Amino acid sequence: MPTNLSKQPFKTFLCFVFFVVLSACDNYSPSHKGFTSLEQIKQEGTINILTRNHPTSYPKFSEGSSGFEYDLIMLFANRLGVKVNFIIPNDFSDILKKISSNQAHIAAGLTVTQARKKNMRFSSTYQSIKEQVIYLSGKKRPKTLTDLSQGILEVPKASSYIESLEALKTEHPELTWNTNAELNSEALMYLVNEGLIDYTIADSHRADSLKQFYPKLYSAFDISTKRQLAWALPLSNDNSLYNEVNNFFKEISQDKTLKHLLDKYYGNSKNLAYFDNRIFRVHVDQRLPSLISHFKLQAKKNTLDWRLLASIGYQESHWLAKAKSPTGVKGIMMLTKNTAKQMGIVDRTNPAQSIKGGAIYFKKLLKRIPRHIHQPDRTWFALASYNVGFGHLEDARTITKQRNGNPDKWLDVKASFPLLAKKKWYKQAKYGYARGNEPVRYVENIRGYFNLLVWLTEENKIEKQVMLQRSQGVIASKL
Repeated sequence: MPTNLSKQPFKTFLCFVFFVVLSACDNYSPSHKGFTSLEQIKQEGTINILTRNHPTSYPKFSEGSSGFEYDLIMLFANRLGVKVNFIIPNDFSDILKKISSNQAHIAAGLTVTQARKKNMRFSSTYQSIKEQVIYLSGKKRPKTLTDLSQGILEVPKASSYIESLEALKTEHPELTWNTNAELNSEALMYLVNEGLIDYTIADSHRADSLKQFYPKLYSAFDISTKRQLAWALPLSNDNSLYNEVNNFFKEISQDKTLKHLLDKYYGNSKNLAYFDNRIFRVHVDQRLPSLISHFKLQAKKNTLDWRLLASIGYQESHWLAKAKSPTGVKGIMMLTKNTAKQMGIVDRTNPAQSIKGGAIYFKKLLKRIPRHIHQPDRTWFALASYNVGFGHLEDARTITKQRNGNPDKWLDVKASFPLLAKKKWYKQAKYGYARGNEPVRYVENIRGYFNLLVWLTEENKIEKQVMLQRSQGVIASKL
């Protein structure tokens, strides 16, 4: 992998490569002419899910698969005791066609619209969003629909945005737009960021998520009232799968699983300030190349994601080998003298040794987290203990339980951490006083850096697709 991750000029700020549509992996043919019942799915042992390759669904990259919808789907499949066959068509419109014609059991993460209700059946909804006009800072902000006619507005083919725009066009006949059959919302936001088009439309949750990577993109105004996201199923008289899906969403809402998943994927989207974002990108280009092989080597040896390890190093030292704090910690991973000795490290200011010591130490912290705590909370807890110590983490978890929160969930524990600086709470804590705000900021910063590294190191596909469209004249470049 090339180490020069910040490419100029066209490659600057290329993120979300794994949101670009993957090649089709549709290998599903219905084994029944009619609708497949819940019992048939369990007997066959596989559930067929239509989804997209973007950050809120099924982003697939070199370290594996993840995503909000992916996690929901896997939870549901585990509930049924079946495997998942992900079907990712080349074209989003194919998702609507396939679910309408019973070529899959569920289509995940669709916006509920009146037009779609005629051809498919929607589950209980689980997230509210709005459709927003996206523009580039420094350009004149559009304030009305009429303003959009003064620039290029482009939206994905077959998206719910087209239905909204067509409804608005009845009162604003001057409203025009282009549709793109190849690029999704995230890729079109990239085009806006590069100045290739003036505007696009995006769901508010996706827009918020992308703004941490494209900090110069802003939402001008909403073009819709609140919309609801849901899973879609084929129309059928058989209610068994439909009822099971609704029961699933009811239960994960009541036990806060849904709330924790929303925090996992969207709770960190606005964490990094614009200045921090910009400086990080500069350091990725200037400082990371000489360190990346060390991060990858130690991550492989300790079964970690190298980007997480690199994010810890950046939070600790901004990737400066000679970094030193007033308390005496040193090096890329800012190890104490005792920790370095325990990890077998002789020279803390040697990048290779420091990264090795940090990786081994973080792995030990991960192993100390109780086994019943699942990811990603295990990682967030280990990061907090890397910063403030395992004892203070346990105190924060104890306080969380006393406050009727879930001590196994970072979302609840991070609300309790600051209380360790208050006398009422630290007097009864086993390990006493701690600056509890610091581990919270520490974890959230690393989450932000990790997300940036993921998209910066997986950027080539979106660039290639955009470059191809430009060469074919599909994108009318304004440059």
